[in-house]
Amino acid sequence: MRNILPFMEWVSTYKKAYFIKDLIAGLTVGIVLVPQGMAYAMIAGLPPVHGLYASLFPVLTYALLGTSRKIAVGPVAMDSLLVAVGLGTLAITGVENYIIMVVLLTLMVGAIQLVLGVLRMGFLVNFLSKPVISGFTSAAAIIIVLSQLKHLLGISVAGSNRIYETIFNIFYKLGETNWVDFGIGLVGIGLLLAFKKWNKNIPGILIIVVLGILAVFLFQMETFGIKLVGSVPSGLPTFVMPTVDVEDMKQLAPIAIALALVGYLEAISIGKALEDKSGEDTIEANKELIALGSANIVGSLFQGYPVTASFSRSAISYDAGTKTNLSAIFSVILVVLTLLFLTPLFKYLPNAVLASIIMVSVVKLIDINYFKHLWLNRKDEFFIMLITFIITLFIGITQGILIGVLCSLLLMVYRTSKPHFVEIGNIGNSDYYKNVIRFADEVVVRNDLLIVRFDSQLYFGNSAYFKKQLLKHIKAKGPKLKGIILNAESINYIDATAADMLTKLIHDIRERNLQFYIAGAIGPTRDIIFNTGIIKELQREFLFVKTKEAVDFFDNPNEVSLLAAKVAYENSRMAKMKVAPK
Repeated sequence: MRNILPFMEWVSTYKKAYFIKDLIAGLTVGIVLVPQGMAYAMIAGLPPVHGLYASLFPVLTYALLGTSRKIAVGPVAMDSLLVAVGLGTLAITGVENYIIMVVLLTLMVGAIQLVLGVLRMGFLVNFLSKPVISGFTSAAAIIIVLSQLKHLLGISVAGSNRIYETIFNIFYKLGETNWVDFGIGLVGIGLLLAFKKWNKNIPGILIIVVLGILAVFLFQMETFGIKLVGSVPSGLPTFVMPTVDVEDMKQLAPIAIALALVGYLEAISIGKALEDKSGEDTIEANKELIALGSANIVGSLFQGYPVTASFSRSAISYDAGTKTNLSAIFSVILVVLTLLFLTPLFKYLPNAVLASIIMVSVVKLIDINYFKHLWLNRKDEFFIMLITFIITLFIGITQGILIGVLCSLLLMVYRTSKPHFVEIGNIGNSDYYKNVIRFADEVVVRNDLLIVRFDSQLYFGNSAYFKKQLLKHIKAKGPKLKGIILNAESINYIDATAADMLTKLIHDIRERNLQFYIAGAIGPTRDIIFNTGIIKELQREFLFVKTKEAVDFFDNPNEVSLLAAKVAYENSRMAKMKVAPK
């Protein structure tokens, strides 16, 4: 049952001492969650109340199924922006139709995550490299900030998913700026920054929300034409089955896949980071996919939108001393109380206050330091990050993510197609064999023996490169060369194409009256050597455990170690079934 319902793990070991800490952490997160949820719903293009809906049943579902005991799940800026940008490219008319599409998108995101979890496909998120993540995150943060300028300035601006159009539209409407809205927004930003600098434990978001509501109510500031959140429906969300339309699903599929992977990546990254700090280790990747998928499916049934782990709220929860997922249940209780009794207050909340919360929250996502780090140390990955950033900023987030992932994969393929191939030599008379270039003053290089190391798996993408490099080194040695030793310690796999190439290459080398040896091959590689034609060309006596043993055999073929021979020839049961031992 604990495998199916992870909450039973922490419930069965719960201690009384945890309760107060979970209570404080849950209420603290809930206080931040209410205004943040409303603000992020605005980013997604939804009425603010849907941010509260997304903070109820999805959070409760994760509390029961999630394996991390530290992260705080709910609406987040990144997913909200992905929703807005993804749906912004579609021809959707009317708020009601937009909500229907968001709910369907949420169902699709949840279903994708759930299926990936059941199929144990959590490893797929590894294809989102950090440069790609930082590139589209930084671009998305800029898009979010620009999207909130209309609320900060109190102007009406036509929506667009292209940054240059957004900038032009804002610039065109600057003459209509409501200076009261602008002043409220600047005060909100100033107070949030001041609170963070003074004491990070101060609930700055809650304070400026309360101050904004009081200012509007007491001084009747709505008479200045400022834009307010307005009436927020009270009461809990009702159960509504999402409207499933095949054509709509086809349009939403790319953004749903992106949201599913990005949401999972955010949750697992935040959870792992907090676990590193706390010393705990409870997260299980595939179960996290199931938990997030279930949370989003449940959320779609109650008019929510995609949720995942929030970095800011998770950090708040961790700092408050949260012990278990019970803290999330306390956060849900606070949101329920807000929906039942406090929604009338929010009609006095200025949009400029929510805009200030969003801007301060997301501006830290612009990772300038990482850009600098990659430029100084890894220029190839810097350009991947830059390409992702530019495409996300000027074309779209989905395109930015997909092209960024494609560029990362192309870089990986390029690197594996031309891996490190180096001649190595003996240091003194020791067992160590090192790069003859890196250790030029220490290694002994022989003219009659070539020892090379290939630092990658051998597969169809680099087999031609391997052959070219080896023949190049053989030619460089000249007529005195008598033997070649391949140090295979770093070769963890040989595919069919590479095995065929190596077999023919060994044959050609021997046709030149040169001997070929393989040393240091690990078990799986030895299995492949025995299960393919390689062993027929190589012959068993030329397979060694260590490079030094291969060198000793080259110098004196009659004194091979019996133990070395036994270990070198040892292979898996499958290999033994195919090749009878001598």
